[in-house]
Amino acid sequence: MDLFTLDNLITLLLLTMLQVVLGFDNLLYISLESKRAPAHQQASVRKWGIGIAIVLRIVLLFLLTSLISVFKEPIFGMNIPGKLEFDFNVHAVIVLLGGIFIIYTATKEIMHMMVIDDFDQGERKQRSATTVVIWIVLMNLVFSFDSILSAIALTDVFAIMAFAIVVTGALMIWLADHVSEFLQKNRMYEVLGLFILFVVGIMLISEGGHLAHMKILGTEVTPMTKATFYFVIVVLACSDVVQSRYQRKLLREKQAMLNKNSPQA
Repeated sequence: MDLFTLDNLITLLLLTMLQVVLGFDNLLYISLESKRAPAHQQASVRKWGIGIAIVLRIVLLFLLTSLISVFKEPIFGMNIPGKLEFDFNVHAVIVLLGGIFIIYTATKEIMHMMVIDDFDQGERKQRSATTVVIWIVLMNLVFSFDSILSAIALTDVFAIMAFAIVVTGALMIWLADHVSEFLQKNRMYEVLGLFILFVVGIMLISEGGHLAHMKILGTEVTPMTKATFYFVIVVLACSDVVQSRYQRKLLREKQAMLNKNSPQA
């Protein structure tokens, strides 16, 4: 089979773009989680975490293409008409647990920011580099399910899908350091990042509920679309920019008022 056809090259480009777009939330998690490692190991933690995750993504891709029916086969369910109905499979369980964990992590970090008085003394509890790498790899696999299933929907050529994953992984390794450096230099955006992560958790929970055909009080759980997700992100970012500029303006006016009312030397 000739891999180097125009159709395959176009598919590869589309898959790479898709992986990059779907990998935004994953990249944000990696950047925030890597800060738990010792400072001198954070860059290598990001590289090792993403590198190992990419290898496992290819393994997962092989498993999904070979055993996709197993991941979609129901494993347990409940049917209380009008109150609670669901039918979980492996895919739904993994996505749902991933969403719950991300919401827990984001909420814990937000609460941590609210209670500390001294940022120099109130740093997050550090973890070993190995532990951080493990968490990055695990969450990377959770995020990878949707992107891999989307890839399978576009093509059935394993080599193209695997190559797109490798290219995306290389881009993530390069971008992860830049995102982490930006957050380190602009710590006010950490709050924005954590709330984006919170929305990611909600998106995963809704996706998990949808995959399980869940109904609560007769209402079907529908997944948050990527369009809705990015719209919410844009609104959060715009709100943060406006709030920051307004706050700086108020501080300048307050300082000007203090200077005006201060006695002349």
